Amino acid sequence: MSFNVFWFLPTHGDSRYLGTSHGARQVNYDYLRQIAVAADTNGYDGVLIPTGRSCEDPWVVASSLIGATQKLKFLVAIRPGLSTPGLAVRTAATFDRLSKGRLLVNVVTGGDQAELEADGLFADHETRYEISSEFLRIWRAALAGEGGDAGFDYEGKHLKVKGAKTLYPPVQKPHPPLYFGGSSPAAHELAAEQVDVYLTWGEPPAAVTQKIADIRERAAKYGRTVRFGIRLHVIVRETAEAAWKAADELISHVDDDVIARAQAAFARMDSEGQRRMAALHGGRRDKLEVSPNLWAGVGLVRGGAGTALVGDPETVAARMREYADLGIETFILSGYPHLEEAYRFAELVFPLIGKKQPEAPAGSLTGPFGEVVANEFVPRVSQS
Repeated sequence: MSFNVFWFLPTHGDSRYLGTSHGARQVNYDYLRQIAVAADTNGYDGVLIPTGRSCEDPWVVASSLIGATQKLKFLVAIRPGLSTPGLAVRTAATFDRLSKGRLLVNVVTGGDQAELEADGLFADHETRYEISSEFLRIWRAALAGEGGDAGFDYEGKHLKVKGAKTLYPPVQKPHPPLYFGGSSPAAHELAAEQVDVYLTWGEPPAAVTQKIADIRERAAKYGRTVRFGIRLHVIVRETAEAAWKAADELISHVDDDVIARAQAAFARMDSEGQRRMAALHGGRRDKLEVSPNLWAGVGLVRGGAGTALVGDPETVAARMREYADLGIETFILSGYPHLEEAYRFAELVFPLIGKKQPEAPAGSLTGPFGEVVANEFVPRVSQS
């Protein structure tokens, strides 16, 4: 069974430890480029770039990395209500053309209400989804060339356009694929009607099963099918003992006051997905394994995706296959720190899930495939 596996660009910062400046790592262009190139050369299908005021701008970051990568796709956010559909159309079309079809679009509707208001969007939860629905109708139609030379006309409750079109269409037809995540009924309805890939955060398999079933049922009413992906962190080591030790170390420098402050901030959000993430652990350190090998420690201090698969390579691969059996095709993963963990996960898990690794050049004594032994020959893979 082969999966689509994405990595993550930490444009909001990176560290060896969560919830503390101890072990923090400066994130600049050189570092992001290293992670993107590592993902590209190790065979990841793409990278997710986060969005929000705590992050560097995702479109600028993604654009700067087109020339540094060859096959890597970029999952970049559009935020209905914060930009006009026409601007988003041109941005997407240009990026898709310049990258030769390597754009994937992440539709972000929710978030921190205070942040949205600071950016100029004063709309409640339900209104944001109404805006997103109208926005995507316009976005999809304009990129697909609906309306011909005259362009596409639309008048909705919140948005109105006349003659919407793009003179420079995208490479991918009818438009770059739309990815989207949300746990409320309004989010599920939007996914069913308009998006290509629905993303869930890393909830236990039973909860994921319910989400998938609901969206499939809703999509069928529109005569559509939707693909599915999951957003998870990973902590994989050669042994299970080492993996769980690494999980404990990841939160070893965070104190209870930081956890309490973080949970209070998350509780003020109107995101159903964030509520579900917080409910998995309740802010407690003593019950973090919420499903076999699914650890909620990340969510103690990190908003959004708050769970990690923890274990040895065989166990992590088995848990991924369990999600795949539910209908998950795409895994969007991350680990701390992101550069080293991109290599570690690819080396340990890719061979177990059907992902190809770079092949050693035939007859070569040099290259990145192990140190040459005694200056004369390349070592073989150990049989132990």
